[in-house]
Amino acid sequence: MSEKKLAGIWMDTENATVVKNHDIENAFKFFVCEPVKRIVQGGNTSEKHANNAEQTNTAKFFKDLESLIANTEELYLTGTGDIQEQFKHHLEDTAQFKNLKITLATDQPMSEEHFLEHVKKHFNS
Repeated sequence: MSEKKLAGIWMDTENATVVKNHDIENAFKFFVCEPVKRIVQGGNTSEKHANNAEQTNTAKFFKDLESLIANTEELYLTGTGDIQEQFKHHLEDTAQFKNLKITLATDQPMSEEHFLEHVKKHFNS
């Protein structure tokens, strides 16, 4: 079993599944965290307000994910679309994660159990 603190995130624009092998202190076995949901607001009266709301919601989504991967040394980041690429750039621009090794991929949606096995296989655990 690896002593490295490893994590995997599958994400799209509305949801994220986080799998990791550590809590704040120790690296042990992989487990699935509570799913992270992005707030989607509708009904804004102007394009400017809609854009501001979307940026705010995305920033909160990213912060929620950051809190789950604090102290991670290697991250497998995958999903559909380009949101995972945006998150990768966000992490690279965040001092706390500047030394985080990130592997970027694209995968179709999968169950939590399937993603857990996918992450274990990626890290050979």
